[in-house]
Amino acid sequence: MEPVYRSVIGVARGLFAVQGLKITMSGLENVPRHGGAVMAINHTGYFDFTYAGLVGVKVGRLVRFMAKQSIWSNPVAGPLMTGMKHIPVDREAGTESFATALKALRHGEVVGVFPEATISRSFELKDFKSGAARLAQEAGVPLLPVTIWGSQRVWTKGHPKRMGRHGFPLRISVGAPIPVAPGDDVAEVTSRMKAAMQAQLDVDQAAYPAWPNAEKHLLPSRLGGTAPTLKEADELERVERAERVRALRRRSS
Repeated sequence: MEPVYRSVIGVARGLFAVQGLKITMSGLENVPRHGGAVMAINHTGYFDFTYAGLVGVKVGRLVRFMAKQSIWSNPVAGPLMTGMKHIPVDREAGTESFATALKALRHGEVVGVFPEATISRSFELKDFKSGAARLAQEAGVPLLPVTIWGSQRVWTKGHPKRMGRHGFPLRISVGAPIPVAPGDDVAEVTSRMKAAMQAQLDVDQAAYPAWPNAEKHLLPSRLGGTAPTLKEADELERVERAERVRALRRRSS
């Protein structure tokens, strides 16, 4: 195994042990042992890439994640991301990152993608971008639907992180690979993938231990929590984007 990736995996496993995470995985038999695949993952917490990466490690695969380019500017995280051969994504100009991911897939790599693009503050599935399906179609590889439930309790957007020992349960499910033929409609494939991921989440949410009252703000309203609805979360993001644009204009003026 690659030395940088091996070191990071060791640190992550150590952190999981210190935290007492109770990780339950299902569907590992669905992960291809050879050849390329696009791993599509839901996004509710900042550590989702480490949990999804563990799926690959369990079966001897290293996942190359597509992540926002700004991470590479961090003096610690940047070299690690490069060493693990992750793929930087410029959200304003994604052509280069798409080409890099396509090349990795054609070389037999597993590429991890978050089709929601950002963390879901409602903890429900947001609208999916079509990039994962387009990558799979152009590379001639399957889509691998992966869902994670419980990661928002560790660290998510707008809430403090819980890095100490907490013993949170965490459920990770891998669905059956979804083939994408050259003539398939990408929007239909994306819809099918989202439906598969929702079905997986429904099962894991039903099996998850009783959610503590003190953390109802991290649970979707549909499940009795007080998290924003999808519509409310979308409005929060719209306001934040507008503020970022105003801040950029102030700095450049």
